[in-house]
Amino acid sequence: MNNDVREDIDIDEPLRLFHTADHACGYWPERQARDLVFDPGDPRLARTYPMALTWGFRRSGNLIYRPHCRNCRACIAVRIPVDEFRPDRSQRRCLARNADLETRVLPAERNDEHFALYQRYLGARHAGGGMDGHGPAEFDQFLVSTWGQGRFLELRTRQAHGPGELLAVAVTDVVENALSAVYTFYDPDAAKRGLGTYSILQQIAWAQREGKRHLYLGYWIDGHRKMAYKRRYRPLESFDGHGWSRNAGDATP
Repeated sequence: MNNDVREDIDIDEPLRLFHTADHACGYWPERQARDLVFDPGDPRLARTYPMALTWGFRRSGNLIYRPHCRNCRACIAVRIPVDEFRPDRSQRRCLARNADLETRVLPAERNDEHFALYQRYLGARHAGGGMDGHGPAEFDQFLVSTWGQGRFLELRTRQAHGPGELLAVAVTDVVENALSAVYTFYDPDAAKRGLGTYSILQQIAWAQREGKRHLYLGYWIDGHRKMAYKRRYRPLESFDGHGWSRNAGDATP
């Protein structure tokens, strides 16, 4: 087991964490969920975040959280050690299929083009679920952090002059030794390209170029079809509340 939780952050006062109220689970509709969150008013969140990732937390907007439900431990934090990753046959086909695309890394700042693509994606993938009503304020509250080093990884068609058509945006956090995949939205009319897979492959390549150790993928849930794709990235490490071990998905949490 690899236990690499950092203990070298200079913290003068104890970090405060809070439980949220119970709310509907976003993955199992018959269950109630709650989260453990760092004090959102703490000025040390930017320093705390890299350590919190190693403790199984992730970011949503300005909140650093992890699921902490009363009777469920299904959400397992997972990450890819990027230097050891090798694409499988399906992932290699995805890379070839999207060889006509180019990537751009930009500051995490919403513009009209990003928001229009986000609305199209939510309308196609989450119709009637509440998120499809998101406006610009909800976009920022969900994806943008005022204290972090977020980036938008754009995927565009390649053109000789000027930027090509925007097909996907992978919201990505940058910390000292890792990248964290926050959320990806893409053109629903280009679903055959496998842009979700391609975005992760580009994040892995980015992490490799920058000398990062890991790409954090958020949470994996055994038996949930929307999470099954994360098992395809190997090796995959999972956090059990004490440390990280391999391979997530080989055993039921």
